[in-house]
Amino acid sequence: MNKKKYRQYGVYGLIIQNDKILLIKKFGGPYNGKLDLPGGTIEFREKPVETLKRELMEEVGIELKNYQLFDVNSVYFDWNYNDDTIVEVHHTGIFYKILEFDNEIKKDVEIDSINDDSLGAKWLDIKSLNKDMISPLAYEELIKLGYRI
Repeated sequence: MNKKKYRQYGVYGLIIQNDKILLIKKFGGPYNGKLDLPGGTIEFREKPVETLKRELMEEVGIELKNYQLFDVNSVYFDWNYNDDTIVEVHHTGIFYKILEFDNEIKKDVEIDSINDDSLGAKWLDIKSLNKDMISPLAYEELIKLGYRI
C-alpha cells in the first residue's frame, strides 16, 4: 500500500440565509460526491480576499459586496485514492461570512476545464444536512456557527 501526503490551502464563503446554506456538489478529489462550501485554492501572489472574490464568481456567479473574516481551520484525514494508494490529506481553510452580494446565484455550473471541481450550487436547509453529506471543513464551520447537524 502506497501512502502519499496532500496539502490544500483555500478560502471559502459561508453564505447563509434563513437557515439555508449555499453549498456546491464536489466532483473529483477527496470530497468527490460531497457537499462543500464555495471557494477554492489560493493562487500564487493572490491575497485570500482576492481568492474569495474570484472563486465565488467562478463557482456561484456572485460579486461580493460585504463579507467578514470568520475563522481559520484545518482538518486531517485519510483518503482512499485507489486500491493501492492512501492519501493523507491536510486541508486548511480561511472562512468568510458573506453578508451581501450582487447577482443571482448560478445553480448549475458547467465544468469548463479539468481543474473545475464543482457540479453546481444549491441552497440547502441546514437542518437537513448530516456529517456524512458534507466536507469535514464545512461540518466544523457549521458547528462553530452554532448549528447542530
